[in-house]
Amino acid sequence: MSDPRSTAVQVEAEAVAASTDFDVIVVGAGVGGLCAASQLVQAAKRVVVLEGRNRVGGRLLSKDAGLSTPLDLGATWFWPSEPRVMRLIDELDIAVFPHYSAGDAMYHDPSGSRRMDGNALSSPSGRFAAGADSLTTALAEWLPPDTIRLNYVVESIDATGPKLAVITGKSTFTARHVVLAVPPALAVNAITFVPPLPDRVGNVAAATPVWMGAITKVVVRYQTPFWRDVGLAGSAISHYGPMRELHDMSGPAGSPAALFGFVPAITGAPTVTEDAIARQLVEIFGPSAAEMLEIIIHDWRDEPLTSPPNVEQLTAFKLFGHEIYRTPTLDGRLHWASTETAAHSPGHIEGAIDAANR
Repeated sequence: MSDPRSTAVQVEAEAVAASTDFDVIVVGAGVGGLCAASQLVQAAKRVVVLEGRNRVGGRLLSKDAGLSTPLDLGATWFWPSEPRVMRLIDELDIAVFPHYSAGDAMYHDPSGSRRMDGNALSSPSGRFAAGADSLTTALAEWLPPDTIRLNYVVESIDATGPKLAVITGKSTFTARHVVLAVPPALAVNAITFVPPLPDRVGNVAAATPVWMGAITKVVVRYQTPFWRDVGLAGSAISHYGPMRELHDMSGPAGSPAALFGFVPAITGAPTVTEDAIARQLVEIFGPSAAEMLEIIIHDWRDEPLTSPPNVEQLTAFKLFGHEIYRTPTLDGRLHWASTETAAHSPGHIEGAIDAANR
C-alpha cells in the first residue's frame, strides 16, 4: 500500500505545477531569488520562481568536470564578517574551507614582475567545498516541488489589472506581488513594463552597474599548486594585464590546483585569449606556469540573462543600494532583491541575502 502522505505531496505538487496564479512571483533563481522564495514559503505564501536559464544559481556558477572541488566561474568567496551568509551556510549544512592566502604576493607591470613581502591582496575568507553554486542548489532543494520553473524567460510585466501579470514565452502567470531578483539594469532592458516604471525608478535601475557583468573570469588548472612550493600565495596585482588581479583557487590541500584572475572589459573588444593568459602567468610565476592542464575563460558579458548589452558602460557604483530599491514600486507590488540593491555588502553573496531579507 502506498504511503498516503506521499500521495498527498504528489497531488499538491501536481496542483502547483498546473497553477499560474500565486501570491508572489519571484523572477530569478540566484541567491537573492531563492532566499526570498524560501522565506515566503515559510510564511505560507504560494510562490513560483521563474528562471530563464536551465539551471539555478545565477552568478554562482561552478564547473564540476569530475573534480573534487569544482572551479568557480562566478562568485567564489564569503567572509567571516558576513553574518547572513554565515548563518545560511550553517542552516543548510554547506561544506566550506578556508581560502589559501599564505605566502607572498606578486606585483606585475610592464617592466616585469617582482615578489612582494607578504600578501596584502587577500583577507581571510572562505570557499565552498562543492563549489559556490552548492549554496543555491541546497536552497533549491529545500523549496517545495515545482516551485522553480527553469527556462521561463520573463518578457513583460503588466500592472494594468487587479493582479500583476508576468508574461513569458511559455505561459502568463499572475500574482499580487512580484520580486525582481535580477540586476536592475537587466530588468529594465529585457522586461517591458506596462505601464512603464516611474522615470526616477527606471533611470536609476538602467544606470546601476551589474556586479561582475562586465568582467571576464579566468581559471587555470595545474597538476600541482607549484607556487606554494616557493612560498607564494598565488595572489598577484597587475598594472599590465590582461588579468589585473589573481588568486589561488585550489581546493582543500591544494587539489585540484588552480589560479584564477579577473579581466576588466574594454567596450567593444573581444574577450581575452588563452595565449595572452599563458604569457602573463609565465611572466608572473615563471616557467612552471606554462605547464597548464586547462584554461577556462568565462566572459560574463556573454550571459544575456545577467548582463544587458551596454554593461561595460555602467560604472556608477554609487547607485548600489540606492534608496529607490528600498521602496516597492507599481503601487507597492514590485520589489527588488538582487545583490546590487542591497544596503549591506552589495555585489557579494551577503548582499543578495540582505536584499532578499528586505
